[in-house]
Amino acid sequence: MMTTSMREPSGAGDKPASTSSASLTAAVRRAIRDVPDFPTPGIVFKDVAPLLADARLFAQSTDALAAPFAGEGITHVVAVEARGFIFGAPVAQRLGAGFVPVRKAGKLPWRTERIEYALEYASGVLEIHRDACGPGARVLIVDDVLATGGTAAATAALAERLGARVAGIAVLIELAFLHGRDALGGRRVEALVAY
Repeated sequence: MMTTSMREPSGAGDKPASTSSASLTAAVRRAIRDVPDFPTPGIVFKDVAPLLADARLFAQSTDALAAPFAGEGITHVVAVEARGFIFGAPVAQRLGAGFVPVRKAGKLPWRTERIEYALEYASGVLEIHRDACGPGARVLIVDDVLATGGTAAATAALAERLGARVAGIAVLIELAFLHGRDALGGRRVEALVAY
């Protein structure tokens, strides 16, 4: 059940979901395809390709990701390679903010800040351009999925190293059973759908 601001309820005092947000959530759930054993056996991949192919639902989804942060002075949307880019760019446009890509090591052409972070069974490296955003910037991190929280936490740390303030994290899908919010130190997280 989603509240009118597209958030998962956090307690008994939350308002019930509005009809429009509940029907959007249901439409998004219907559009997300489960692909078993991808990319490895035992994993059920949440494929957003059918949602992206539906122009109206894609637009509604990005509007809903931006809505909780409208009027909050977001100056930059920081999105993570690769599906985060798909959602982050239109969210940035809706918020009148700049767009900042965070990429895997070696993909950005200029001077970068980098961070190594833990994945479930390995480690990864993310990079951001050193001049992407700085002191005074108020950033929103956007990605397609919040799983264990490692990628979002690393991205927030990169933005903060540049002097930016992280206002929150917006994701299309939260895999709540993986407790990704625990890795985010109480940061504000807005998820359109949760499993």
